[in-house]
Amino acid sequence: MTLRGLAWDHRRCWGPLDASAASWRDAHADLEISWDRQSLYEFGEGQLEEGLRRYDLVVFDHPFTGDVAAANLMVPLDSYLSEGETARFAADSVGGSWQSYQAEGHQWALPIDAAAQVASFRPDLLEAYAEGPPRSHAEVLALGQQLRRDGRWIGLPFVPIDAMCLVLSLAAGAGDPIAVEGCFLAPAAVERIVDELRAFAAIAHPLSATWNPILCYDHMVAHDDVVYVPYAFGYVNYAVPADRRRLAFTDIPMDGARGALLGGAGIGVSAFSRNCEAAIRYALHLCSVDYQRGDYVRFGGQPGSLSAWRDPAVNAETGSFFADTLRTLTRSFRRPTHPGFVAFFRKVSHSAAEAIAGRISAAELAAILNRSYAEVLRAVGVPEWKRGQA
Repeated sequence: MTLRGLAWDHRRCWGPLDASAASWRDAHADLEISWDRQSLYEFGEGQLEEGLRRYDLVVFDHPFTGDVAAANLMVPLDSYLSEGETARFAADSVGGSWQSYQAEGHQWALPIDAAAQVASFRPDLLEAYAEGPPRSHAEVLALGQQLRRDGRWIGLPFVPIDAMCLVLSLAAGAGDPIAVEGCFLAPAAVERIVDELRAFAAIAHPLSATWNPILCYDHMVAHDDVVYVPYAFGYVNYAVPADRRRLAFTDIPMDGARGALLGGAGIGVSAFSRNCEAAIRYALHLCSVDYQRGDYVRFGGQPGSLSAWRDPAVNAETGSFFADTLRTLTRSFRRPTHPGFVAFFRKVSHSAAEAIAGRISAAELAAILNRSYAEVLRAVGVPEWKRGQA
C-alpha cells in the first residue's frame, strides 16, 4: 500500500513530513509513503479539489475549510477520533488552530502547523538602535526613521496576498469588526489601516512590495540593510542558529492588541482516498505531541501543538521562537472559513496592495472589500447568522 501526500514547498512543511516516512514505514512494513510538493501560492490560493483527487493526504490552509465541507472533499475526522483524542487536540491547539478546521459540525483536518503574523528583527543590528524591538506603531516609525539615516530600512512584505493579510492583522489588533452582518470592514477602519500601512511602507525597503515573508527573510539573512519587520508570518527556520545570520521573532508592535492574523496549516484526508484509515493513523502520528515536539521540530517544522510551543527544549533549539511569539498566536484572529472566502480573498488582495502603495484610495479599497464580500455571500448563499463567524 502507498500513501501519497501533498505538501507545500518549504522546509517548514516538507522537512518533518519527509523525515517521518522512513520511521513510519519501518513500523508498518506493508506501507509506503510518498510526499510531493506544491508552491506556496497553490497552498494558499490554488484549486484544492484537484489535489484531493490525486492524493490521500493534503496539507492545506484553513480558509479552504468551508469549501471542503460544502463539497465533502475530505473525510470528517471527528468520527475517527475518540473523546479523549478530541479533548487532547482541543486543549493542545495553538490559538484557534483546532477550531479553524471545523465546519458544518465536523472536524476536517488536524492542525499540523501553527503560525501568525509576528514581528522579526536582526538582533545583531537592532542593538545599535534600541534596547529591544518596538512595542507600538509610533516606535516602529521612530525606528524606521533612525534606520533611514544610516541607509537601512524596516521590511514590510506586501505582495498582494500578504497585503491583504496586513489589512486583517491591523484590523484584528485594533478590535475592528471583521466580516460581520455582511460588511467586511467599516470604511473608517480601512482608512486608518491604510494610513498606518502607508506610513510603514514609506520607510520600508524598496523591494517590500515584491516580497512575501520568505523572500524578505532570505534578504535579511543575506544582507545587512533590513533590521526589523513589524508584521509577517513567522518562520522558525530563520530563528535556528546556523552558518548564517539568524533572525529573532517577537510579538507584534501593538500593545493591548487582540492579536494578528492566524495562519498555519492543517492535514486532511481526501474523501477520494482508497486508504482512508491508514492515512488517518499516519496523520494522527504526525500531529501527536511526541512527534510534534521531537522530530517535527528537529527537521524544520513549526508544530501545531501547544505543548511543543511551550517546551523549554524546543525553545532552546529554536532561539526561543515559540515562547517569544506565543502571546500573539494565542490572541490571533481566524479568518472566516465559509464557502467562497478563499475566492474573495484572492480577488481583493491586489486592491489591498494597490492601496498600500498609494495607487488607489482607502475609500476605494473599502468599497471593493465590502462590495466583493457581499457578492460572495450572495453567490454561496451563506446564511445571515453565519456571516460574522470566523
